Amino acid sequence: MPDYVTFSRNVFLPVTNVCRNRCRYCGFRRDPSHPEANLMTVEEVKQVLEAGARFGCTEALFTFGERPEEHPAFKSRINEIGYSSIIEYLVDLCKIAIEYGLLPHSNPGVMNLHDLKRLKPFNASMGLMLETTAILPAHEGSPGKIPSVRIETIENAGRLKIPFTTGLLIGIGEDREDRLQSLIAIRDLHRRYRHIQEVIIQPFSPKPGTEMAGFPEPTHQEMMDMVSLAQSILPDDIAIQVPPNLTGFSDLIRCGATDLGGISPYTIDWINPEAEWPQISELTKKLGGIHLKERLPIYPQYVLNHWYEHDSELADLIERYADREGFRDEY
Repeated sequence: MPDYVTFSRNVFLPVTNVCRNRCRYCGFRRDPSHPEANLMTVEEVKQVLEAGARFGCTEALFTFGERPEEHPAFKSRINEIGYSSIIEYLVDLCKIAIEYGLLPHSNPGVMNLHDLKRLKPFNASMGLMLETTAILPAHEGSPGKIPSVRIETIENAGRLKIPFTTGLLIGIGEDREDRLQSLIAIRDLHRRYRHIQEVIIQPFSPKPGTEMAGFPEPTHQEMMDMVSLAQSILPDDIAIQVPPNLTGFSDLIRCGATDLGGISPYTIDWINPEAEWPQISELTKKLGGIHLKERLPIYPQYVLNHWYEHDSELADLIERYADREGFRDEY
């Protein structure tokens, strides 16, 4: 058993739910014509950031549908507010987050090298779920879910020395051998670039109204097996993360999980809105004698080795929040 498990205190900002992919399990995605399609305004983002700062958060988690401007209607919408793409808009939102004292962590889907370079100076870390290296019916009609395309994004992040989060989505039609190969792919990328700070082992959660609404969730035993498998495959300097609102995390910690991810005292989990975040005080009780330790969205080893722009407001913020070991300083 570990002496401690880590988490970060964040706010979750769903910049838009418009997406070019059509994953059969996704309850978040909307077409631009859908009445629930959204694009957060700057004022809405500022409101969340201001609240996050009041609640002592250090992470602004920006996530959205992948390349939404491939829909002409969304392209017109983003152009109307003065931007050529969602990535260009995201750069400005990250700058605003830093002004409010929060460290951006962006999950924009697959990105090319140019987009990663644009975002790097304004992100403490970034992420993209690999999900699986298998070709599955669940991903038909989703060009961004081609495994080689996702691996290319993760590899380019390594080339640019971006502290990176990735992970597996368990139970969307893959088998255990697929899961093993996915972990090996992540391990091999990390061996080349040393940039993968955490791997999320996340269970599929069926959503009403989706094509996979009746698909079974992975069992708790499967999740325990997957965490154990990840511990055996991945290097020790990669944290294994399990979401505490979707899993029986106490058992998974005994199997090798070391992190509980971003937990928000203010915003919901917009991808799994039915699953409430546990209160941090609740987590402490459920962990028994295991200490709950707060980290930043950039992991300690990357803080101590200065994997960020040295002369920037981002660096000033990281260095203000980090203690001597690279974790969140007491406040």
